[in-house]
Amino acid sequence: MTFFSSRWVPRPAHVQERTKGLPGGFRAAGVACGIKPDGARDLGLLVCDAPDAVSAARYTRSGVLAAPVIVSRDRCDGEHLRAVVANSGNANAVTGSEGIDAVTATQLATERLTAIASDQVAVGSTGVIGVQLPVDRIVSGLEVAHAELRADGEADFAEAIRTTDVSAKQASLTVTLPSGEVRLSAQAKGAGMISPNYATMLCFVQTDAVLDAETADLLLGVTVRRSFDRISVDGQLSTNDTVILIASGASGVVVAPESDDELALGEALDALLRQLALMIVHDGEGARRIGRVVVQGEDPERVERAARAIANSPLVKAALHGGDPNWGRIAQALGGALTDHAPLVFDVAIEGVQVCSAGEPLRFDASALEQAVQVDEVEYHVALAGEGAETEVFFSDLSHEYVTINADYTT
Repeated sequence: MTFFSSRWVPRPAHVQERTKGLPGGFRAAGVACGIKPDGARDLGLLVCDAPDAVSAARYTRSGVLAAPVIVSRDRCDGEHLRAVVANSGNANAVTGSEGIDAVTATQLATERLTAIASDQVAVGSTGVIGVQLPVDRIVSGLEVAHAELRADGEADFAEAIRTTDVSAKQASLTVTLPSGEVRLSAQAKGAGMISPNYATMLCFVQTDAVLDAETADLLLGVTVRRSFDRISVDGQLSTNDTVILIASGASGVVVAPESDDELALGEALDALLRQLALMIVHDGEGARRIGRVVVQGEDPERVERAARAIANSPLVKAALHGGDPNWGRIAQALGGALTDHAPLVFDVAIEGVQVCSAGEPLRFDASALEQAVQVDEVEYHVALAGEGAETEVFFSDLSHEYVTINADYTT
């Protein structure tokens, strides 16, 4: 199966998929350190060997920040990160000063092993909230992970950071820029507690292109807004979201600001992150189908509010799961979100079939439409009055398995 598997994310012509391998200057490993009770991999270490590496990062907007987010965001050199330590099975969130101390101990242990300054070591965690992190296991596990670092260790790293994900999420790409060839790779996790304005997700991106800090930050910011900020599984904002881009510069290909190289690399990064984001939604803890809702109108704020209301509606999501093209549930969610201009004038189309015009039902072949939505990816279009603003949200259905997984999560 190819990485670019969604109809909504075509592979750019200048991007080729690789079977494995990190970009030049990177090594990774993933090991079991005893956080997960089943003995699965639960600790990942990623190292950039380039001393002049450049980085950019984005973190959750939650009002409750996990300890690794606080330390990585506020106490690290965000433009020159060179290592990432990420664990699964424990979020190290709502753990107070002890949680902060655990992150600091993790950074110092990484510095001792790699000779990378502790303020260039980012830390990520995912798992159960409100439980102290067994930092002694992390430190011991780092010894093993450091010994296993290798240039094709991304699969083990990706496996070590997943929790309820059905499978690990990763990609390795070759990108042909006007000035030369560079490589781009990423590893991500996420399946539940996923909402626009981030998700309970981690994503680590590597490239061997030569970037300055401003370019790295610009590229990451733009592409995160079009990917991880556009997805929803359950409308729940996480405490731990982290996305980090590190550029080693090992290729020697300079990506200058406002250049054709920057545009081409940005297109590749955009496709990479959007596909990873859709994989998270597809994984949505028991999800059968995913939807894409596109809302158009005049007021950007109302358009955004409408799209999120539809994507997060349990009724819309249940209909998606059942393959039921019940557009009345879309109308209900829309009306609940936009109470300031009643009665609303709106159009609705499902899989290209218009079912509602100006708030009134249309004649359509209901049997054919029901057949059309029996697919993995279903598209909805909503048009409000006016024009000039448009947004999209990708969302998963609501399944019986989602309830089961989250009812039993800590037990």
